[in-house]
Amino acid sequence: MYDFDGNDVASTIYYGLFALQHRGQESCGIAVSDTMGPKGKVASYKDMGLLNEAFTPETLEKLKGDIGVGHVRYSTAGSSTRENAQPLVLNYVKGTLGLAHNGNLINAPELRRELEYTGAIFQTTIDSEVIAYHIARERLNSKTVEEAVGRAMDKIKGAYSLIVMSPRKLIGARDPFGFRPLCIGKRDNAYILASESCALDTIGASFVRDVEPGEIVIISPEKGLESDKSHCIKKEEHARCVFEYIYFARPDSYIDNVSVYNSRILAGKFLAMDSPVDADLVVGVPESGNCAAMGYSLQSGIPYGTAFVKNTYVGRTFIKPKQKTRESSVQVKLNAIREVVRDKRIIIIDDSIVRGTTSDRIVRMLREAGAKEVHMRVSSPPFLWPCYFGTDVPAKEQLIAHNRSIEEISGLIGTDSLGYLKIERLSQIVDGLEICTGCFTGRYPIEPPEEDIRGEFEK
Repeated sequence: MYDFDGNDVASTIYYGLFALQHRGQESCGIAVSDTMGPKGKVASYKDMGLLNEAFTPETLEKLKGDIGVGHVRYSTAGSSTRENAQPLVLNYVKGTLGLAHNGNLINAPELRRELEYTGAIFQTTIDSEVIAYHIARERLNSKTVEEAVGRAMDKIKGAYSLIVMSPRKLIGARDPFGFRPLCIGKRDNAYILASESCALDTIGASFVRDVEPGEIVIISPEKGLESDKSHCIKKEEHARCVFEYIYFARPDSYIDNVSVYNSRILAGKFLAMDSPVDADLVVGVPESGNCAAMGYSLQSGIPYGTAFVKNTYVGRTFIKPKQKTRESSVQVKLNAIREVVRDKRIIIIDDSIVRGTTSDRIVRMLREAGAKEVHMRVSSPPFLWPCYFGTDVPAKEQLIAHNRSIEEISGLIGTDSLGYLKIERLSQIVDGLEICTGCFTGRYPIEPPEEDIRGEFEK
């Protein structure tokens, strides 16, 4: 956020990040600078855990500045440690850069080696630091920060939505494929950049527009909002992550003018058309299965019900970094309501089955609560390939759908029947937008990396 009236932005950034907490729960941070104060002086604070665990009113009070950037992290590359928390703050010849990044670079290892051989010393194991170094290095030979960001974009490959804070400018950039979302908001005399529009609603800002794939936006008091589209590619080549619509984003967000809520309702309706089953009740796995369950109910005419009570104070199991923690947190997170499911044939809708751990336990929970039949419908196709672009879909061997038929998966998780969303339905649920379906089809928009980009730099 950049407030041209000179007001402090830290607490607004904090509340905006609250609306994005679902995007990452491992660590968080805020960095701010006073554009009228000494050039390049940045105050920052970051820590492990959730926002309300990491920040206190006193901490926020110390963060004085009218320009700032904040981040919540969910690691897909680089270990889950405090030094890997973002935003990254870099002091260099031209001043200071604050950087927040969402996504995954596929050529990070080679770029990192190249920098190390020219004397760079890395403080973290994340690819975001590689981006920060490249921007700082390019800045030495560029007239402006935005030119340096553009030159860095020529070198980095993969998925990235970036926010760069320089001493007097705020810059947003989205990779040419548009894998990850990024949007622009405005409140009074301040501009905001955020991953999802729901963050703008939370802080009372109005939505201006999405940053286009490949676009760099520059925010400054002199010129307001400027745009550089020299890195944009043809619309047909865009490859938005469809999993944003299926699972990641909050249902009240719009990404590239498509309502996430509508996408999920549609996915449920298509499941009811393509995988019908006779039952008494349709229920969703909270939270991300609920909208699709409503869609299934609307299309099939089978009543929609709430079969689970969710403990609000537990994070997302899919985003937990270790398998052990994932298993124990299912029971902590959900409990079945016996009254609702006893003696009934239940259709349960979930957004995905990745490793199968959660599904197996949820089905068992319904059976123990007295369900007569349990039919599972999944609002995405089977995961068959890893993701290299910022979603933690692991190696093929860890995926339950790898080398198994739908009947075999159904047997493993204990359902009476199992149905997935058809691949061809994916573009329909996002209103025909160009999407990446690599994790379902193995067809990636960019050649996947030869080496392991996820564990190579683990400490």
